[in-house]
Amino acid sequence: MDQTPPAPVAEKPRKEKEEDSFVVFVLKLAIVVIVFRSFIFSPFSIPSESMLPRLWDGDYLLAAKWPYGFSSASLPFGVPLIPGRILANAPERGDTAIFKHPIDGTDYIKRVIGVPGDQIAMRSGTLFINGSAVPKQRVEDFVIPVSPNTFCAEPRFVSRAADGTAVCRYPQYRETLPNGVSYNILDFGPTAQDTTDPVVVPEGMVFMMGDNRDNSLDSRFPATPGGGVGLVPQDRLIGRATVMMWSTDGSAEWYNPISWFTAARWDRIGQWIAW
Repeated sequence: MDQTPPAPVAEKPRKEKEEDSFVVFVLKLAIVVIVFRSFIFSPFSIPSESMLPRLWDGDYLLAAKWPYGFSSASLPFGVPLIPGRILANAPERGDTAIFKHPIDGTDYIKRVIGVPGDQIAMRSGTLFINGSAVPKQRVEDFVIPVSPNTFCAEPRFVSRAADGTAVCRYPQYRETLPNGVSYNILDFGPTAQDTTDPVVVPEGMVFMMGDNRDNSLDSRFPATPGGGVGLVPQDRLIGRATVMMWSTDGSAEWYNPISWFTAARWDRIGQWIAW
């Protein structure tokens, strides 16, 4: 009789537990998101009207992280993992840049007006760079619908559209910087910040201004928590505004799905934020 013992049965490899696979997936996804937000694009919401007419309260945009290099300010939550600033590039006049407030660390968005070596001053509402007036041409009024996200700055700007809906109508101008960059600004008339002393931008700093000139706490004001920003160190730059990914007038109600669609400003979504 054959006494040869039966060949051992090969043990099947143990299947990876589903929960282990899910944990690995979540970790990989988290790493991808962190890398994407830290070094490529990061979302940013517009919480005020200081950058009207280009950016509206309720806009959501993507900021490119690589144009100015990387620092702790450009990392999520300001994690201090990068000493100083690496792959640094200087911003250009006219860039719409997001940065950390020099004192309280709040995210701000303004336009780069002065770069190192520039002398910046305001005289009776006209911007001067290096002693020369920046051309400022009156254009058609800027009109924006009144909504939960938009209120007219003063009663004199309240108007009515052709269909009878309430709108804000503001005086609008086209400004052109020495490097040829043009953009629209709002000017409500004479205000205290329309005339400022000349300031020379030091190395490593930038002079920032809001396009809504009479409704913006920017480099014309000393840096104070929740207020002006003064001269902004370039290592506080986060990124450059690039593309509009969403916009809402603030009228959406969580319990009314239809309002999620009616509140969207569909014509603004996907706009390229060039200047």
